[in-house]
This record gives sequence, C-alpha cells and structure tokens, in this order.
Amino acid sequence: MKKYLLALVIALTTPVLWAFSLADLTQTLQKPANVQGAFTQQRYLKSLTKPMTTSGAFTLVPKKGLLWQMQKPFDTTLRVRADGIMQWTGSAWTNPNANKLGQNRQIQLFLDLLGGNTQGLEKQFNLSLSGTAQQWTLQLTPKTAITRQIFTRIDISGDSVVRKIELHEKQGDRTVMQFSQIQTSKPLGEFAKSAL
Repeated sequence: MKKYLLALVIALTTPVLWAFSLADLTQTLQKPANVQGAFTQQRYLKSLTKPMTTSGAFTLVPKKGLLWQMQKPFDTTLRVRADGIMQWTGSAWTNPNANKLGQNRQIQLFLDLLGGNTQGLEKQFNLSLSGTAQQWTLQLTPKTAITRQIFTRIDISGDSVVRKIELHEKQGDRTVMQFSQIQTSKPLGEFAKSAL
C-alpha cells in the first residue's frame, strides 16, 4: 500500500514540478491584454552606501509597448515602443536619446523582459527556468559579446505576471525592479491609450 501511495504522490507532483516550460511561460505572460500597476526601482551603485530609489506607475501592452510614469523623486513619463524611447513634455513626445547608438537593442531587451518574449531573449542569453506556473524564476546569463560586457546575469521572477527583475551588471552595480498592485486586462486610461 505504501508503495502505491508513494507512486501516486510522485505521479501527481512530478508534472507540476517539471511541466512548466519556456513556451508555457511565454504563453502565460502574453495572455493579458495589458498589465498595469506600480513599480519601485532601486539602483545599487558600488560608489554609494544607499540605493537610488524611484517609484511610479506602469502600463504594459504586450507586443505594443510600455508606459513608464515615474512619480518619485520627480515626475517623468517615458514611452517604450519598438520605434524608440520617448519622453512626454506635457504636450508632446520627444526623443531625448535620438542619437544614442545601441538604444534599439536596449529597448527590445526591456520589452522582451517585461513581455515574456523568451524567443527574443534567447538570442542574447542562455535561459534557465525553475519553479511552477504559480511561482517561477527565470535566470538569464549573457551569451553574446555585447550582453557579456554589460551583465553578469538577470533574474526575473513572478507568477501570472512578472513581479521582480534583478539586473546584475559587470562592474558590480545592481538594479532591482519590483512590481505591485498589478491588474491585468483592465480598460486603459485615455493617456495610456493614446501613448501606446
């Protein structure tokens, strides 16, 4: 009887432990029409004793873009789409980084990270997924010369949405982004609709 009970327990738990794949993760993260919530970003620099902290609200529409509205320590609104990073002046969108090289790669990486585009991430990183659909961690280790110059690794964790992103940089700095008060597939506000 014990053997059968043990076999049943193994049979019931093994699929939960091993069945969650990168394809499942992509499908999960791209399921909502949009993701809205609050963010806190802490930047740990080797030269400072305390992290630099920013916070605000965000709206992500998978395959379209991201609206990043920083509220503290000061107001800045950014729109991240495939066509670039734009800043809202209060009346129009401008591109403060129009002439910076490599921006498109950074934009795509950020959208891939938040939107769960594992195929896009696999071009630049080796991916290692652990956990279940309810609690997973995806570790990215750089595999291209460019990403190796910037990162030692990136850790992403979450459930039905991304809850935390941790960027470990080559020179020893670290950025931690945490997402809270998350709502999915809710109607977008007028500003977010027009921005994205």
